[in-house]
Amino acid sequence: MPELPEVETVKRTLQEKIVGKVVKGARVFLPKMIKHPPAEEFPGAITGREILGLDRRGKYLLVRLTGQFVMVVHLRMTGRLTYTAPDVPLAKHTHVIFELDDGHELRFQDQRQFGTIYLMPEKELNRISGLRQLGPEPLAAEFTAGQLGDMLAGRKRKVKEVLLDQTFLAGIGNIYADEILFVAGILPERPADRLSEQEVQRLYEAIRSVLQEGINHRGTTVRDYVDGSGQQGDYQHRLRVYSREGEPCPCCGQPVIRIKVGGRSSYLCRCCQD
Repeated sequence: MPELPEVETVKRTLQEKIVGKVVKGARVFLPKMIKHPPAEEFPGAITGREILGLDRRGKYLLVRLTGQFVMVVHLRMTGRLTYTAPDVPLAKHTHVIFELDDGHELRFQDQRQFGTIYLMPEKELNRISGLRQLGPEPLAAEFTAGQLGDMLAGRKRKVKEVLLDQTFLAGIGNIYADEILFVAGILPERPADRLSEQEVQRLYEAIRSVLQEGINHRGTTVRDYVDGSGQQGDYQHRLRVYSREGEPCPCCGQPVIRIKVGGRSSYLCRCCQD
């Protein structure tokens, strides 16, 4: 599933290609992908609008349009949003196509069909519950170690479960949670409210550094993820523990193990994390 670094990379790669372009038309092949307005009204509602800019909130991509409208895209597990020449053969699982005034197309693919698209007036974005309930942005300048410590206080759940909670922090998923906890030297099963002040500081620094690393290397392609140009990420070649069960820990050489935490596979080193 695309996480914060992947969605940020999609945003950046599309930004240079589609900002300033006008949507000349839209074709919807799978109506259930459109959550608002009704799918039959969607092409007419977006046609003629200029793309003014792109933002990201957690794992959501926000495409800002004229008329103070925003198209909100959630890629979920297997969604792809790519800028494509019209003569490129239509890939399987292409569900929505946006025709742009430069002759190119913005295509939305999703094999698992869990992705969603909303077109809303900006003032009504809080109607999207998942967007409204998001926690702080972990890379925001105003997000501090002190704030993280306050947020963790009283949370008795396992620290990995807390990191995966989008209402706690926006944008972290399974891959980056495992990498963050390894870098911080913290076991994923630890109760979140039992971390020492020093551990909270290490966790804060790991959150920021690992997510920024992921962005710098254009995201992690494990199966489906590509950026807005259709290119795979590179961070999968730099993962320390995620999906490396049985391989040597990059720090101590002991085998990386896999356990279940909150029903999710979790990769860790018992020697380097405590």
